[in-house]
Amino acid sequence: MTAPLEIAVFNAVYRAEHQRLLRKLRRRVGPDEAPDLAQEAFARLLGSGALERLDNPQAYLSRITRNLLIDRVRRKQRGCPIFFPLDEDRIPPAPPEQTRRIEAIDLQRLYRRTVRAMPPKTRRVFVMHRVHRLTYKQIAAELGVCIQTVDYHMMRGLALCRAAIAAQW
Repeated sequence: MTAPLEIAVFNAVYRAEHQRLLRKLRRRVGPDEAPDLAQEAFARLLGSGALERLDNPQAYLSRITRNLLIDRVRRKQRGCPIFFPLDEDRIPPAPPEQTRRIEAIDLQRLYRRTVRAMPPKTRRVFVMHRVHRLTYKQIAAELGVCIQTVDYHMMRGLALCRAAIAAQW
């Protein structure tokens, strides 16, 4: 059963994103298939059960839509008919390993570009924590700043990463 808070979050995301998603899908697949794909994307979003925990539900919805479009292309290449089963409790098939590797490589490139584009102080703190695995206390001691400054730069770096991912997917 879906919680009332999750329904409220879903309704807000639906109102904010439905028209944008339909326009995007109409450009990609045409006016006939766009409403069905949009409905499937929102059904998967609600069925994920993750709405209350998501920082950026719009990015998650974009990722779902991207995956639906990829699945659509694959089905067409195989000559299989496109259908969307109504079984809401089904377990989605695991994507091929090669696709995961390609997506992981793309994501790493995006992270590298994002980190390179960060302001120098933010980049230095971010790399010290994420790459060199130093604690906030160790970073603060090495740079001669307080822990709150380290926390600020880490939050700034993470926000830049989140924004880059949301813009890409």
